[in-house]
Amino acid sequence: MTASIVGWAHMPFGKFDAETVESMIVRVATEAIADAGIAASDVDEIVLGHFNAGFSPQDFTAALVLQADPALRFKPATRVENACATGSAAVHQGIRAIEAGAAKIVLVVGVEQMTRTPGPEIGKNLLRASYLPEDGDTPAGFAGVFGIIAQKYFQKYGDQSDALAMIAAKNHHNGVANPYAQMRKDFGFEFCRAEGEKNPFVAGPLKRTDCSLVSDGAAALVLTSAENAKAMGKAVNIRARAHAQDFLPMSKRDILQFEGCTVAWQRALEQAGVTLNDLSFVETHDCFTIAELIEYEAMGLTPKGQGARAIKEGWTQKDGKLPINPSGGLKAKGHPIGATGVSMHVLSAMQLLGQAPEGMQIKDAKLAGIFNMGGAAVANYVSVLEPAK
Repeated sequence: MTASIVGWAHMPFGKFDAETVESMIVRVATEAIADAGIAASDVDEIVLGHFNAGFSPQDFTAALVLQADPALRFKPATRVENACATGSAAVHQGIRAIEAGAAKIVLVVGVEQMTRTPGPEIGKNLLRASYLPEDGDTPAGFAGVFGIIAQKYFQKYGDQSDALAMIAAKNHHNGVANPYAQMRKDFGFEFCRAEGEKNPFVAGPLKRTDCSLVSDGAAALVLTSAENAKAMGKAVNIRARAHAQDFLPMSKRDILQFEGCTVAWQRALEQAGVTLNDLSFVETHDCFTIAELIEYEAMGLTPKGQGARAIKEGWTQKDGKLPINPSGGLKAKGHPIGATGVSMHVLSAMQLLGQAPEGMQIKDAKLAGIFNMGGAAVANYVSVLEPAK
C-alpha cells in the first residue's frame, strides 16, 4: 500500500467555449481540496498533468494551480507529461512524493482543452504522440496509426468489425449513466456496426464510433499516506501501481502485442498480490475500440487473437465477470488528454466507496484496475485501488 486518495473533483467533459485551461484547473483544484476536508495551506506539493502539444496558447501551466487559493503560493508545483497517459503520470508522480516522505499531502490535477483547436491542427497535435520519422505522414493522423494497427489485426486474426462495434455500443450504453460523460447517448450495436453518413470510415476499418472524442475537461484528486488517511473522512488506497515504457517506433516491436501493457499489468497485479479474476472492474484506455480489444488480451483476459470472445460472450459488460469501462470509457466520456488518467482514478475511487452515479455503480466493488496508455502502447500505467479498511 503506497498512498491513499482522500478527496477528488471531476467536471463534465465536453466542448466548453466559456472555459479556459486556467478556469478548469482552478475549478477542480478548489473542489478537490474542499472534498478532502483540508485547507489549501495543508498541501505540500502540486502535480499537474497537461499534455498540450499545441492545444493551448498558454504553456508553462503548473503555476496556474496556485490561482485556486493564495495559500498555494510558493508550494512546489510541477507539470508532467507522457502523451495520453499524462494524467496517470501525474498521479504516479504524486504517489512517489508520498512514498519518499517528501510530502504528506499532494494535490494532483489533470487538464486539457482541445476543442478550440481547428480539426487539422488537432490531428497534427495528436500525431506527436507517435514516432514522427516513421508515422509523421500517416493519413488521418493518430487515428490513422490505430487504423493501421486494426488493419494488421484483421489480417492476422480475421475481420473483427462486429467485436469493435460491440465495444463501442457497450461503452456508449455505459456512458448514459455517467453525468461527467461528453456523449450520453446509447447508439446501439447496429448503428456502431454500419458505415454511413453519420458513421463514416475514419481510418482503415475504424469508423467514427470506433474513435474517442476530442474533449475539454479536468479532474483532480488529493493524495496522502495510508496512515494519514485513517484520520480523513474517506480514503481509497493505492494497493499497487506500475509503469512500463516501451519503444516509441512501432517498427521495433510487435504492435499487436501491446507488450508494455502486459508488463505493467503483471507488475501491478504481482505487487498487489492478486490476479485479474480478483478485480471488480477495470477502467481501460479505449482511445480506439481496437485498443480496448487488444488490451483484453494484453491484460490476460483472453489468449492472443481471442479478445473478441470477451465482448461477444458478455464478460466485459457491466454485469459480466469483469466489467470494463463502466464509466463509458474514453469512447463516451471523452478524452481530454491530460485529464484522462486522473479521471480514471477519481471515478474508480467513487465506485469503490459506493459513490458512483446511479446506474453506473458496480455492485459490491472491492478492487479496481486502471490502465492508462500513452501513444500506441508506449507509456503504460496500471493502478490497483481498494477501499481503505
